[in-house]
Amino acid sequence: MTAPTTKAGAARSSGRDGRAGVLRAVTLAVLAVLAAAGCGSSGPSRAPAAAAASPTCVPATLDTDSRLPGAPVDVSPAPGSATANPNTQISFLGVPLAQIREVSVVGSRSGRHRGVLHGYSQGDGASFVPEAPFRPDEQVSVRALIGAPGTAKPVAFGFHTDTPYPTAEIGAYANPPAPPADYQNLDTLPGMQPPILTVTTPDRDPAAGDILLTNGPGAGRYAALIYTPQGRLVWSDQLSGGLTAEDLSVQTYDGRRDLTFWTGRVVTLGFGVGQDTVMNSHYQTVATVRGGNGLKADLHDFQIAQDDIAYITVYNPIHCDLHSDGGAHNGVITDSAVQEIDMKTGFVRWEWHSLDHVAPAESQTSPPKGFPWDWFHLNSIDPEPNGDLLISARNTWAAYQIQGGSGRILWRLGGLDSSFTMGPGTTTRWQHDARMLANGHITIFDDESPPAPAGSQSRGVTIALDLGTHEARLASAYTHPGPPLRADSQGNMQTLADGNTVVGFGGVPTVSEYSRDGSLLFDSHLPYDLIFYRAFRFPWHGQPSSQPAVVANLDNVSQTIVQASWNGATDVAAWRALAGNRRGSLQAQRTVADSGFETSTILAERYSYVAVQALDSSGRVLATSRTVSVGTYAASLPVTRRAG
Repeated sequence: MTAPTTKAGAARSSGRDGRAGVLRAVTLAVLAVLAAAGCGSSGPSRAPAAAAASPTCVPATLDTDSRLPGAPVDVSPAPGSATANPNTQISFLGVPLAQIREVSVVGSRSGRHRGVLHGYSQGDGASFVPEAPFRPDEQVSVRALIGAPGTAKPVAFGFHTDTPYPTAEIGAYANPPAPPADYQNLDTLPGMQPPILTVTTPDRDPAAGDILLTNGPGAGRYAALIYTPQGRLVWSDQLSGGLTAEDLSVQTYDGRRDLTFWTGRVVTLGFGVGQDTVMNSHYQTVATVRGGNGLKADLHDFQIAQDDIAYITVYNPIHCDLHSDGGAHNGVITDSAVQEIDMKTGFVRWEWHSLDHVAPAESQTSPPKGFPWDWFHLNSIDPEPNGDLLISARNTWAAYQIQGGSGRILWRLGGLDSSFTMGPGTTTRWQHDARMLANGHITIFDDESPPAPAGSQSRGVTIALDLGTHEARLASAYTHPGPPLRADSQGNMQTLADGNTVVGFGGVPTVSEYSRDGSLLFDSHLPYDLIFYRAFRFPWHGQPSSQPAVVANLDNVSQTIVQASWNGATDVAAWRALAGNRRGSLQAQRTVADSGFETSTILAERYSYVAVQALDSSGRVLATSRTVSVGTYAASLPVTRRAG
């Protein structure tokens, strides 16, 4: 999430082109709200003035190797790194805990550090956790004995700690109310305001499943959301206290297909400060992934690989002398990093920092005055079966293939130093969500957003790579077939098992699905003054652990109106209303077909107490609500009507 200042244009983004008429006006209004809050690297958060120069934050040698010579381990912080947080662990990956011995850690200013080695649940390494943090801007020397008894070899390496720029006081994006026409009001769940999903092209691929997305930051109630392809709400996990949900998806954890998403604060520097969550089909949290090494989990990606290993993005603003890159001697730069985390123990197995491997001169942006420079902006991680990683950096306009373990860059796709000759239509600008398909093709959501240069509309592209000739060729491109859409930020592509493609247009909150030949199979959108980060389609089966919700009131002729819902349930086919005049003796009064997220029915008599039962298609009771008292007709009226 960023509105960068380009080297070419040195101008801030002030609008999303692409929609005509009303859509153009609405999206411009949304951008005005985000700009007022400070969007990404154009935000108002200012670095404190300092008389002395900031430390050097770029290592003397870029793209160093995390593999130690002569020893079967990868280490982090990487040897020669200048970006280690003072609260870092020291990770040894590649041998069992028992083969990591005699670890000695000495800071040039803080001295010798005691600590404890904690093994990973996968049995292939351990983290040395110091009892006390290192000091900022100091050199740290590490020695250890690695290997089985009798064959162990001594190893030694060093790294430099950074000088963190404090982010605790940086504000989040503004969160104004959404217009009432944007959302549903639910009588059974008062206060919940899920946005309306409007379907403009009916679904032609029902096997693709439900629609998973989020709302925020910006206007409206922040929530993780699931809808049916018909636009019916299935589940809303509405948040409060300024917390935002992003990147709702379905992944495999501990052998099950679970929901995964990020929650936290999206700060005006353009990144998130929070944690990642895994939630089962009963909507119970079964795992939480927090950033390590003194850093918080960022919103941009959370990928679960084999053996319950998580890859997450983290952002780390640090003081840095930017004079050689056209900035201030006492500058601040935002370093973004990949953390590989053992989900069972929470320890960082491996860490990769952009500033250790890519020169800031590759950025398509220039250092701004008075606030941190978001030069790289890591926004996706795609773990490959062989252990390599494909990442996307919005502000270098490039994707990078990173060698697993060593961290070395194998190749760049796009940007100022591409490893490939970019064929017609393959250049992307401010892109998101780079993924590698099984055939080696790369999919990318190409925002093409302003500032200039920018294309006429955002695209989902598939790029074929020839690793022999180092040529990139456009294999396919998907654009919105109606009014053209241009997303100022965010967005994604999802390649389904049958080869169809889902495109989430992010900043212009539209979800479209295309066949292999480009035909539109499905199209929908949230209200255009809202935004989402990514959108996915997955078959989803949910049975909440909570009870169904029910509310009942009398109408003006003393009939009983009953309303029922069960947030997250996917198997409800009908509702049975139970009613009576004594709380402990309710009788079945009526059964009606499920007719939406909230189903209503009218009982012809006046009752004092009501409950409901959710039934599946065979009539089996899935769950029963609590018993509630029936409200009066006057109490059910809106306040304005009662007052009048």
